[in-house]
Amino acid sequence: MTQVHGWFSRIVFGSVVCLSTVLLSDATSSPARAETPLDTILNQENAAKNVTAVPTIDDLAFLRRLSVDMIGRIPTLAEIAEYEAWPAAERREQLVAKLLKQPGFADRWTVFMADLLRIRSNADGGAAELAFVHKAVEDGMPYDVLCRQLLTATGKAGSIPEVGFVLGDNADPMALAGTAAQVFMGTRIACAQCHDHPFDVWSREQFYGMAAFFGRTQRRESKFLNSVSVLETSGTKVMWPPEGVGDEKDRKPMSPNFPVNLKLDAPAPEFEVRLVSLRKAEADAKAAAVAGKHSTVDDLLTEASTKVDKGFKKAESFDVAGDAQRAAQALNVKGDLYSQSELRSELARLITHPRNRLFAKSLVNRVWADLMGRGFVEPIDDFSVNNPASHEKTLNFLADEFVAGGYDLRKLVGMIVSSDAYRRGHVYEGDEPHRKTMEEAFAAVPVRRMLAETMFDSVVSAGHLFSAKHAPGDNLKTIKEIVQVAVDLEGKPTGSILSQVQGAGGGAAMGGAAMVAAADSDGPSGYDLESAIEVDFKAVLAMAAKSEEPKVEMMKISNEDMEARMVADQQGRRKKYVDQVVEKVIDDNPTFASSMRMPSPAPAAHFLRIFGQPARDTLGDHRDHSASMRQALMMLNGKMTHEASRVGKLEPIYPLLVGKKADVESAVRLAYREILTREPSGDELADARSLVSESASPVDGMADLRWILFNCHEFRFIP
Repeated sequence: MTQVHGWFSRIVFGSVVCLSTVLLSDATSSPARAETPLDTILNQENAAKNVTAVPTIDDLAFLRRLSVDMIGRIPTLAEIAEYEAWPAAERREQLVAKLLKQPGFADRWTVFMADLLRIRSNADGGAAELAFVHKAVEDGMPYDVLCRQLLTATGKAGSIPEVGFVLGDNADPMALAGTAAQVFMGTRIACAQCHDHPFDVWSREQFYGMAAFFGRTQRRESKFLNSVSVLETSGTKVMWPPEGVGDEKDRKPMSPNFPVNLKLDAPAPEFEVRLVSLRKAEADAKAAAVAGKHSTVDDLLTEASTKVDKGFKKAESFDVAGDAQRAAQALNVKGDLYSQSELRSELARLITHPRNRLFAKSLVNRVWADLMGRGFVEPIDDFSVNNPASHEKTLNFLADEFVAGGYDLRKLVGMIVSSDAYRRGHVYEGDEPHRKTMEEAFAAVPVRRMLAETMFDSVVSAGHLFSAKHAPGDNLKTIKEIVQVAVDLEGKPTGSILSQVQGAGGGAAMGGAAMVAAADSDGPSGYDLESAIEVDFKAVLAMAAKSEEPKVEMMKISNEDMEARMVADQQGRRKKYVDQVVEKVIDDNPTFASSMRMPSPAPAAHFLRIFGQPARDTLGDHRDHSASMRQALMMLNGKMTHEASRVGKLEPIYPLLVGKKADVESAVRLAYREILTREPSGDELADARSLVSESASPVDGMADLRWILFNCHEFRFIP
């Protein structure tokens, strides 16, 4: 192990230098191409800053960067081979087009949306909301349509997935006012709740006017029915002046007032005209398709988005009220209990209106920051007259194109990753002020660490842990566990101990209740801090669609009958349990689910949280990308890294280490391509061959090598 530790120190602590050498040496290998409109505007704004952009990164580094950003993991061997087989002058554009259509795009960008919307699976309606947002990203639902549905939904949590957004702040008008402004417009108006904003234009009265849109929204909980709902009441909870200010008798219901002047009387700007034209073409194309005139669809959809929310039928008038009415009809409930909110519908119309520049610019700024390492406005949710954008023209251009393109997230991401700005390398020379100047001008890309979910899935993918990699029976182990066993009054087990252990344990036998319990617990303990249950988003939405409102007859039970039923139920469930030590033979052949589909946020001690996944319980709770000792220890000693490093007989690398066709050099090259998406240098190859060959066995040596590569900085940082 002395040899391993010595080489590990050189690789891990010297990897930043190693990485810079690799990227700089190949930086000019990418083919020249015409400047994109985005780059033209960005370069014009940078002309006065006297900066020289660094070259773009090489092809394999681009493949790794784009795969991480677009589908949430590093590329596989098969994907590397396919990419290299494409013509060099076309492969980058082909890769962008391919990854935009991959299922992994929806998974990766649902993580982005979950951070933005502060979705919490264990909150009321949170699990269904997460599944709904995933489907929205997957189907290409326009961002403005998505936001309107989240802002206006009423109904029961779970049955109506969109109500999870309002329930995330317990339907509190004050909290929702701050959330809506900061999440959808990037403005921190919540600071004006108690007094006029000290550093911005927002007044306390403007804040209360914003909160009044939510004044009739109420959270109603039924303990008997075990349900939580969002509904509208006739009275408002928002009064002006605030309590404690002036005479109490002067307090009156606050009138809703949107704090941003949208200039709706002015002529429509060019990007709004293009949006109206686009959505008219989409509506005409749908109508033609329904009428059977399929031959005209392609003509009508020239340069148009092909996926639009089913309820969006009057695009030219931005028919939010119509959308809301159709959504209300879909609730399938009787009476006025879940009547649609006129106030929230109006607020949604104003927030998502094309002339509300803050709506488009806020989302564009967040996506740009996610892909480029920093936003035009920093912090990303603090648009203010005192905090101007670093590149106002570039931000406006992207916002205009986002609106005109139908608020299409895929188009926006594709436009950014197709630019030279995205493809540039890092700055490794010069002092700190020089590096900062280059990165703030986007003449160089800041060094970014993978998102927690991306690093998790990359370890699992490179380590072949999405499926079993060991043959059945190769890793049989006998373990002892302390379990609780049901016994009768004499202390004898009430049935087979084995059946009780199997029924209480995890694995495939776990039912829905067990899955929920595991997801909502305080988290895994001990050695295994990475495992979790993968959520079937389609199944969650299917359950929501089938959910029915409680029958009225269920509410007619008398208090005496209800108490008698509860007592009888408790007596039937009452059992005595004792601790029992049992031995179990397990096949230690673990697999891991994708972190992109886990309930989120993960428990506090989980891998994802340790590597920066936010708790999402407070407004402005962004990801923490700083390093920590806990992160290092989890990668060095964690079960997932250990299992990813082990070599299984079912892996492609195994025949290169064992048998007549063994080829250690090819095995080393394969390991580097799988884990670091590049070929090893001459020195790295020589050191790795020595490590593998001189170990107790080539398989053990390769496990050591892979463990080292997983733990080097080059693995966790994006090229």
